[in-house]
Amino acid sequence: MPKLLDLCMAAIADELLQGEGNDDFLSVIYELPQELFDGLLPQLPPLALHKLQEKLPTNFMESREHAYDDTSDSLKRRRCDILDTAWRALYKARWPSLDQQNKTVAWFDRNKEKCEIINDWQQKYWETHLQDCVDAIAETALLPSYDGSIGEIQIPDCIMEQIGCKDYLIKLPLDSLKFSCHCQQFGVYVRRLRLPNALCSAETCELFQNSKLGSLELQWIKSNDHVEGLCKLLSQSTETLKSIEFIHCKLSPDFVNAISDSLHMTGLQVHGVEHFSIKRSSFLQADSSPIPAGLASFLTSGRSLQSLTLCDGHLGRNFARGIFNSLLDASSSLSKLDLSENSVSGPSLISGFLSQFRWRPSSCTFNKSLQSIRVLNLRSCNLEQDDAESLRHALNCMPNLDSLDLSDNPIEDGVGSLATYFTEISSRDVPFTNLKLENCEASCKQMVELLGVLSTLNEPLHVLSIKGNMLGSKIGAPLGKFLCTGVLSLDAEDIGLGSSGFLQAAKEISVELKIAYINISNNQGALGAAKFIASLVKHANEIVAIDARYNSMPMDSLSVISSGLKDSKGKLKHLDLAGNTFCHQIADADSVSAELQIHGQSALNVLLSVAPHIPYDNDP
Repeated sequence: MPKLLDLCMAAIADELLQGEGNDDFLSVIYELPQELFDGLLPQLPPLALHKLQEKLPTNFMESREHAYDDTSDSLKRRRCDILDTAWRALYKARWPSLDQQNKTVAWFDRNKEKCEIINDWQQKYWETHLQDCVDAIAETALLPSYDGSIGEIQIPDCIMEQIGCKDYLIKLPLDSLKFSCHCQQFGVYVRRLRLPNALCSAETCELFQNSKLGSLELQWIKSNDHVEGLCKLLSQSTETLKSIEFIHCKLSPDFVNAISDSLHMTGLQVHGVEHFSIKRSSFLQADSSPIPAGLASFLTSGRSLQSLTLCDGHLGRNFARGIFNSLLDASSSLSKLDLSENSVSGPSLISGFLSQFRWRPSSCTFNKSLQSIRVLNLRSCNLEQDDAESLRHALNCMPNLDSLDLSDNPIEDGVGSLATYFTEISSRDVPFTNLKLENCEASCKQMVELLGVLSTLNEPLHVLSIKGNMLGSKIGAPLGKFLCTGVLSLDAEDIGLGSSGFLQAAKEISVELKIAYINISNNQGALGAAKFIASLVKHANEIVAIDARYNSMPMDSLSVISSGLKDSKGKLKHLDLAGNTFCHQIADADSVSAELQIHGQSALNVLLSVAPHIPYDNDP
């Protein structure tokens, strides 16, 4: 049977949800003993907790400071912590997957943005709630047949139930179900917003006029009406807006110019945007057309601009040249430049710009924007072998660069130019941490040279990915030596190591390694792969995850791996052995997994799933 206290708590929640702001009732709640008040908070649904906190007296913390053996500051901090804990629990219960995303840190990709630190869970809760509302009403607003007001669209019952209105939907006033009501109540909490084109309107500006928007994601902008509404929203938010992202948009020069004009602060020819991104979008102009004047102005006037992303945008040659030239003229301290996925047929649109660096004197003064770049992403830009030398000269104009992604570019022996670049910077004070050369058609000879040079850096590389390059077994020994330099994360998937390559790599491991993650999948390693894993876990005290899928490891590999785990320090959390030959032969996968877990001496997650019946493709 429910306890009397629980029934009282439920009655309070009901009154908060249904009551019309009864101040006398709230004052009684605020006078509850601390233990009862603190115990009430976790029992309240979101809307009830919001109403309780909304009218919390400003002197609520101080009014009790003499009743407890505590200082005023620590008491206030404790009260805030209790409220914040209640909101955090509500957030986790409603959006468990989003909460998990906030915690996840990729083992391999250490160049990811740092996971979000949330200091105000009430703000985060209602911001995410309102985004759910936006996504829901957009389904109606996008219908060609709908020509009504956005604010009049009703919030679905399933969302109303999430905030505590499940048993009161019939009793609620009609206005409280409207999108406009939720914007009025919770718009003040919104800092980030994702809007489809149908919601880029003057009405949306009014609905979010109390929001201090710091980040906007705009989708499917493609008409004058969309741009007109968007520009009003941008103008309204110029003082607070720091991040803008366009996805799946079609932008004409006039659109770009209008958007740029709306971002400038009142009376000033500068803007405060720090992160600007255009992804999977197209510019409605001929390939030979120059960069729109508005975009050039935006780039050159962006003193606060820190990151620029123009990804998968079908950029024309003159457009790309205009982007680079604008950056050369800019006064910003750009730290991240992403021009990935701009591959087109014929010569690379970026190579033309890079070529001019060949003729720049080595003593040239670094442009501020280039000098500050730390992260450069040129993945899949159709860069070829001849472009690598030009790229080397360009990289020398970026003395603070610490992360470079050249994956999916057929640079082949151009890797040698990169080796020269790393030789030139090997003694610099700024460490280079992240290099990706996936699917670059690199030769074993050039990769061996590069690994040798990387081993001489003042500080060891943190992350290296060379997956998808058919290097062969001869890369084994150099790779083993490189592991001993202190690299933290290595992706060597599908590089043709074979059993002999793994054995050669294992022979080179004789010191304590710092590696935390390694991917050696799809290398047909057989028993050699198992022996490499055994050697790895013995010498890598910090190893957290190993991906060794699809290596054709036979049944006796399990005993080899198990023996290695016995000698390990037990920090390994994830061992993926899926798709290996022994997976077909194991009678009881659970017992084998349990045995490996015991030998791992920790909460080791072992994957032993059977490979699909697809023949291995050994053709690079």
